[in-house]
Amino acid sequence: MSQLSEMKKIDIKKSGKKTQDDIVYEHIFDAILEQRLAPNTKLNEESLGDIFGVSRTIIRRALSRLSYEQVVVIRPNRGAVVASPSNEDTRRILFARRVVEKAVVELVCDEADKTQIEQLKQSVRNEQACFEKGDRAAGIRLSGEFHLLLAEIANNPPLLSFQRSLVSLSSLAIAQYENHVRSHCSYDEHYELIEALANGDKPQAAQLMMHHLDHIEEKLDLDDHTPPRDLKAIFSHVRK
Repeated sequence: MSQLSEMKKIDIKKSGKKTQDDIVYEHIFDAILEQRLAPNTKLNEESLGDIFGVSRTIIRRALSRLSYEQVVVIRPNRGAVVASPSNEDTRRILFARRVVEKAVVELVCDEADKTQIEQLKQSVRNEQACFEKGDRAAGIRLSGEFHLLLAEIANNPPLLSFQRSLVSLSSLAIAQYENHVRSHCSYDEHYELIEALANGDKPQAAQLMMHHLDHIEEKLDLDDHTPPRDLKAIFSHVRK
């Protein structure tokens, strides 16, 4: 069964105020976060239209939105594919996340009330429960959604928009480059971060976030193992 065919068909006409574009976008976005849609997966408009029961025009609009967030690449005359970050792209993504997430946690220290802190705690409890019962895909998605919830609480729409792109790109990079050691301490680190946020401790919150992102990068094998294609490089040992 293909990755696309595993996505369940839904009745998008019963989705309240959300548009058809919104529903399709959210399902594809979630599938990327859960790593069910792998990098370079072809996103066939006809197949997606059949899965979701909508026109290709709706599919194109959803894919265009995902393309704007850089998690989908639309290739002229060849259709759309899920993005495939290079190792250098991944380093840039993680650098950008460090800049954005520092600003986010500092804003959360100022903005968050008790209800929002409890929302963060519940998000991490849900994440932990998924990993403990072996539902790795949902756990990964909830781990990403925790960071999106932080950006929502920060109450800065441009940061939230940027964060959505960075979190989903990070998930694609992890799918490509994560080493074989699949330990998940994300929820432990999330709990520690929440405590600092609840106390309004900006330096501690920023430090914990940087430590958390360092751990994510440490799990990735970003060494370039691509064999050289240049003939001079390949035969550099040969002497005339």
